[in-house]
Amino acid sequence: MPKLERDGEVFVLHLDPDDENRFHPDRLTALEAALDEVEAATGPRALVTVGSGKFWSNGLDLDWLFANADQYAAYLDRVHTLLARTLASPVVTVAALNGHTFAAGAMWALAHDFRVMRADRGYFCLPEVDLDLPFQRGMSDLIRARLAPQTAHELMTTARRYGGEQALAAGIVQAVASAEQLTAAAVELARPLAAKSRPVRAEIKETLYAETLASLRTPTAG
Repeated sequence: MPKLERDGEVFVLHLDPDDENRFHPDRLTALEAALDEVEAATGPRALVTVGSGKFWSNGLDLDWLFANADQYAAYLDRVHTLLARTLASPVVTVAALNGHTFAAGAMWALAHDFRVMRADRGYFCLPEVDLDLPFQRGMSDLIRARLAPQTAHELMTTARRYGGEQALAAGIVQAVASAEQLTAAAVELARPLAAKSRPVRAEIKETLYAETLASLRTPTAG
């Protein structure tokens, strides 16, 4: 399960190193609790989310979802809530992408304010076209809101895999770093911005992303 630590003004959320960090309901509960703690803290603060090993996150837990098809709508609503909460958070957020960042995992990364990606390993990809899975409206709006139109088009319609340098050139991430320096680079990016984590940031983002947030917050049809 994810583990939250604090380094001065910066909270570092370590994602589970033992699997693909898919959004199993138990993991969603742990992520929600971590966000609760960070948001409840006072004073300057920022959040860095980082994995270890091969994956940052592969998104939806399809094995669980197929075994619990009757909970499809409620499960997607919960994932959408995580995306909306991260996108509209008053807390400055930086995703440190240590490895593969796919599908809804990539969408959660896009919901962060900034992204730093490992330069030499791992891909950023939206593989839904290859999986015959349509994008939910809220997810599509999130991708389009956070990426240049041509990049969003290519990601969504071709399932292109972007390595770190390619993702940097396309504006998907703001920086790249070596595996050894990845977390430090993300913390270095987050720390000077920690004082900006205040309620007005949430108000600004609610307006900036009003349409996307409305889509993400619309209940999924059962």
